[in-house]
Amino acid sequence: MTTLTRTPGDETAEDPGTPGGRGRWTGYLLLLPGALWLVLFFAVPIGSLVSTSLYDPTGTLETGYRFAFDVGNYIDAISTYAPEFGRSLLYAGLATIFALLLGYPLAYAISFKAGRWKNLLLVLVIAPFFTSFLIRTLSWKLILADQGWVVDSLKFLHVPLSNGRLLDTPVAVITGLTYNFLPFMVLPLYASLEKIDHRLIEAAGDLYASPFQGFRKVTLPLSMPGVVAGTLLTFIPAAGDFINKELLGSPQQSMIGNRIQGLFESGSYPAASALSVTLMVLIVVMVIAYIRRAGTEDLL
Repeated sequence: MTTLTRTPGDETAEDPGTPGGRGRWTGYLLLLPGALWLVLFFAVPIGSLVSTSLYDPTGTLETGYRFAFDVGNYIDAISTYAPEFGRSLLYAGLATIFALLLGYPLAYAISFKAGRWKNLLLVLVIAPFFTSFLIRTLSWKLILADQGWVVDSLKFLHVPLSNGRLLDTPVAVITGLTYNFLPFMVLPLYASLEKIDHRLIEAAGDLYASPFQGFRKVTLPLSMPGVVAGTLLTFIPAAGDFINKELLGSPQQSMIGNRIQGLFESGSYPAASALSVTLMVLIVVMVIAYIRRAGTEDLL
């Protein structure tokens, strides 16, 4: 009987997965397109934005701007537009809460109760994405119009309204944000609830837990990754949104996205860039703190 021996230097030459040692580069080659995409369309724009935020703010479109490492742009941006920052975070937070209150029961019903209608209900959840974001928001402008059925119904029920209308109010803006970003809440919740083993819920019932106790002790904790992911996917775009305020609100409901848009259009690039960078940093800090507080660091 012949015993085959292998010296330490023969691994690369004899490994069929790495002929000639070339296999070790396969992973890097596969990553190359994605890495180039991230560099060109993420890293470079972010670097340009940060650089622009440090330009001399006294420049104009006619005279041009020069890099001056002026960190005062950030101080001026935060002090001048603090109300818009606070309003954006407030509106986004409320929209996220309302989306969670609406989305969790919907995702729960689709996951546990829909049966053979599950796929149809999921299609209905994502169906709004088949229509332009702008058209969907304009539809809410018609629904909440002063002569619309919603306002007429609230007046009939003697519900107090601001100046007798819903448009140009925070209610309209938050309603638009909640509706437009609701699918971003429902889909992660559904994915998380769908993975729950139903036998765990049955075991809770066998241990004399009421349906509410079973939900609180089993279903809700196991669905927390979906809750965290859904709230992040809703809050982050809602905080930077400007379309809903533009179509459903008034200047009194201006959000930070509207200020950034206006500054860029007027040619105030350093101020607009400083606001954009500040908003990104603020959201990243809040997201990290939220994930660590929720105990789901695996999402980072």
